[in-house]
Amino acid sequence: MTKIITIFGTRPEAIKLAPVIYELQKRKHRFESIVLVTGQHDELLEQMLCTFQIKPDHNLRAMQNNQSLAGLTSRILGGLDRLLKKYRPDVILVQGDTTTVLAAAMAAFYNGVMIGHVEAGLRTQDKYQPFPEEINRRLTDQMTDYAFAPTETAKKNLLKSGVPPRQIYVTGNTVIDALLHVSNLDTRTSLPALPLLHEKMILITAHRRENFGKPFMSVFSAIKKLAQEMADVSFVYPVHPNPNVFNMAHDYLDKIPNVHLIKPVGYLDFVWLMRRAHIILTDSGGIQEEAPSLHKPVLILRNKTERPEVVKAGGAKLVGTDMKKVYRETVRLMTDDRQYQKMAHIINPYGEGEAAIKIADILEDDYGK
Repeated sequence: MTKIITIFGTRPEAIKLAPVIYELQKRKHRFESIVLVTGQHDELLEQMLCTFQIKPDHNLRAMQNNQSLAGLTSRILGGLDRLLKKYRPDVILVQGDTTTVLAAAMAAFYNGVMIGHVEAGLRTQDKYQPFPEEINRRLTDQMTDYAFAPTETAKKNLLKSGVPPRQIYVTGNTVIDALLHVSNLDTRTSLPALPLLHEKMILITAHRRENFGKPFMSVFSAIKKLAQEMADVSFVYPVHPNPNVFNMAHDYLDKIPNVHLIKPVGYLDFVWLMRRAHIILTDSGGIQEEAPSLHKPVLILRNKTERPEVVKAGGAKLVGTDMKKVYRETVRLMTDDRQYQKMAHIINPYGEGEAAIKIADILEDDYGK
């Protein structure tokens, strides 16, 4: 029996690891599956645990108000070091590029535990964009024994960084597994009451650390101008609770009638919002992967993306945070139907929803016999 610990701490990690956890649990004759959460984003994480009905075996509850990256990393590293000594797993699984991922990989490396990195190989080649995620994933990939790359581009990045070919597996992205799992459920289970939305709705998500300050001022100024000029379009923005995002969003957008600032929502509700949206403005990574499966064009509120596949395929466009460019590209998508249809109907480069099965098969071939 192979003991595998899946470790995560944020909402996106929970979404992308839930299909893997499900697949491991199906194979109880092969694997002992243990789930540890760090609570890096405690409130948002709880929503995902409820949505996917995942009950952690342990929660570090590492989140603190006004936490620093160094303090958070230290708390997670120390807590996971103790738990790995207690459970003594054969393999840990982490996903993506959060502080939890880096700290978990370090704890596993220090304890001689094999590391599986789901969504390995993403790169912008700029260590500050996104910050601190770009360095988190680069360092994690160097410690990884199983690099589960979502695309051939990610595989090439791993090879360039010196990861041995025998450790790299192209699986597709598990977020598509999760999306397909819930996308047919058209029920809003906890979405706050919204006023009657206009026929066209623009969905907004913006929370990245590198956009704090002037970049958000520019983005929110563009959204304000758009909303004031497009009175027949609804703008829905689930606002991240971080004060650097929350306070500025409300300062700029709070009193505009067709802008609806709501609390973060659960995954079922967010998928409903994505399906209801006409276009999506986002600095999120996961939405860049999900939106093509829902035929929604994406304008990326970042200067660089570690997901070039969707831009190359034509489903998303990098617009950065410049007010004039965000405004101009949004107006173009809202008024140019030919451009809209071209972006809305691409083949999703991140797979067809079988990534979790591939990951479990690989682990079973090596460990589960």
